[in-house]
Amino acid sequence: MRLPALALLLITLSALSASPAAAQTYKTPQALLQALYRYDAAQTSDSAPSLYSPFFSDQLNARFQDDADTTEPGDSGTIDFDPVISGQDGQATHVEIGEPIVLDGTAEVEVSFQNSEPVTLYYTLVQEHGGWKVDDIANQQGEYPWSLSALFDGAQ
Repeated sequence: MRLPALALLLITLSALSASPAAAQTYKTPQALLQALYRYDAAQTSDSAPSLYSPFFSDQLNARFQDDADTTEPGDSGTIDFDPVISGQDGQATHVEIGEPIVLDGTAEVEVSFQNSEPVTLYYTLVQEHGGWKVDDIANQQGEYPWSLSALFDGAQ
């Protein structure tokens, strides 16, 4: 009889230790992006497809996971930078979230911030599992504009 009690305890502890963001449902695009920019990525499980898996759509998480699965051990994957800050390091300060343009379960939102220089990212969000999730991120500035979807597509 001790084994079922131990199993129940382990399940309960596992549920309690899950990242709070993973359990969150964001009812508006702004709420999702505010939480994303306040998130401590160190809370993300080492086995997650990306640092921001709790905020990413199933499709985007699958692309990160596929990329990780096909990357040789010791190599960096296709996305070798932090897409939420559009760089290798630093942090986003003075974050401004624009008004979303919502159409048929998707939203486009502009996010501007400082990370040693002004940065503007364009988010594509989708409604999924009762809330909003990030489905793509793009930076159209500078010499090398990018989007996560284009980077993943180019890696195939």
